[in-house]
Amino acid sequence: MNDVTEITQLVLHERQARDRGWWESMDDCFSPGSTVRLSWFRGSGAEFTAGSRRMTGRGHAAVHRLCPPVVDVRGDRALVELPAAVELRTLLDGVQVDLTSYARLVYRVERRLGRWSIRSLDAVYERDVLVPSVPGTGLRVDPADLEGLRPPYRMLAHVFGRLGYQVDDDLYGEDRPEEVAGLHRQVFAWLRGA
Repeated sequence: MNDVTEITQLVLHERQARDRGWWESMDDCFSPGSTVRLSWFRGSGAEFTAGSRRMTGRGHAAVHRLCPPVVDVRGDRALVELPAAVELRTLLDGVQVDLTSYARLVYRVERRLGRWSIRSLDAVYERDVLVPSVPGTGLRVDPADLEGLRPPYRMLAHVFGRLGYQVDDDLYGEDRPEEVAGLHRQVFAWLRGA
């Protein structure tokens, strides 16, 4: 298997393990000292696996619809950008809703002792959608509840907040292109070994 295929399979297996609740397999994808920064979580890869397990145990299991990744390899380092739609079905004020958050997952991957593993995972949020699961069902969201929430992940922050998860307003998002450009500069400098 070539490096691009191996790296692609690594990030796809991490997402599959997250969706299926294969916690040991998910944890095995992350390197020691790895970092994860997503909507509801900041910490290490191991802590992310444990937090994902707790989230699923509370009945908040998301599913990730993935597009083909772009992989850049330089020696023992690689960058992966994986477009994703994160889907969550839950109840909001007694109404079953479907939340879809569109993002690009940015992985830094390293090869150590001949094995590729995830060094970091960040998300760049693009937009999100909240609809009732049953067409014609009334869903009321008070616009005042959305004030101050950033457009790329406004509905995600609203729903997750209602479910008891903290979503900070400093995530990477399409509404702050200079910060996204800074992330890209940072990860490509890392890829070059700078």
